[in-house]
This record gives sequence, C-alpha cells and structure tokens, in this order.
Amino acid sequence: MTHSEERSVAHLLARLFVGLWPPQEVRDAILDDIQRWTWPRGAAPVRGDKLHMTLHFLGFVARERVPELVQALHVGFEPFELTLDRGEVWPGGIAVLRPSAAPPALRELHRGLHRALGPLGVRSARHHLKPHITLARRAQGAEPPVQCEAIHWSVRDYVLVESDLRPPTQYIVRGRYASPDA
Repeated sequence: MTHSEERSVAHLLARLFVGLWPPQEVRDAILDDIQRWTWPRGAAPVRGDKLHMTLHFLGFVARERVPELVQALHVGFEPFELTLDRGEVWPGGIAVLRPSAAPPALRELHRGLHRALGPLGVRSARHHLKPHITLARRAQGAEPPVQCEAIHWSVRDYVLVESDLRPPTQYIVRGRYASPDA
C-alpha cells in the first residue's frame, strides 16, 4: 500500500503497534547518542517524538476494533531494566540502537502480548523479538560512536500506539499499560 493509499483509509483503519515508549530522560540520552554518530548525506534520523521500541506491529486494524484491543492488551509483567549499548546499521540502511542482551522479562512480555493477540485474530508482524530502537533510515555507511555510552532504561509500562500517517505524521498513544509492581 502506498503512503497516499494509507492516508486515504485512515478514517476506516488504524495502523497500530505495541511497544515501549521511552521516558524523557531516556529519549534525551538517545538523541545525544544520535548526535555522536557519523551520518552519510541523505540519512533520515527519526524525530525525537517518534523514538520507541516496537514489540508487535499489528498493521492496519478496523477502527471499531481499537477499544477491544485496548482492553485485551492488559498483560501482567515484571518491570525490568533495559540497557541500550549497541549501535548498528542493518541491511537496508536502518541505523539502530539495541541491547547486547534482551532481559528475560522483556522476552516474557513479548510472549504475553502475543498470547493476548491470538484470540482476537490479530496477527503481529513481529513473531520473533529483535529489540531495537530505529535511529535513522537511509543510513547505509553510517558509523556509530567509537565509545558507546550505555543508556539505562527502567521499563515500567508499554503502550498501544496508532501511527497517524496524515500530515503531519504523528504517533498517538491509544493505551498505556503499567506493571502492577511499578
């Protein structure tokens, strides 16, 4: 589907994902990290207000199903610490920041969300967790900083987000889910 087609169906369908939304201090640290990279001409860094870690990309879902999803995605989970400490450029020129190791609680949250989506008939495009935050696109040839400063993130909640592709594009949080232990 082209961007113009996506925008034209926006009133009928919501483009959704479930992810981790960094608090401002983590977002600021990520933005500082972006400044330390060497970027090729034409690289397109992600705007600060769009930095996130996708756990499950749901794609286009009928708008009338959004309230059902908001209710169904309450999954109990243990708060956890996430350390973002590896900058990489993936095939296709995607620059990312990721953890060296995914905490077991993150993997369990991913599985719990997958189980919650199953009975709803909503399929995730992310069956296997590959935790990362996209920093930039069209970044083939970018170089991460020589000294990576680890960014520590105390994860206490996750979100259901709509990608509104109508100009100006934005992310709208449709549901926020805190750990009972947060």
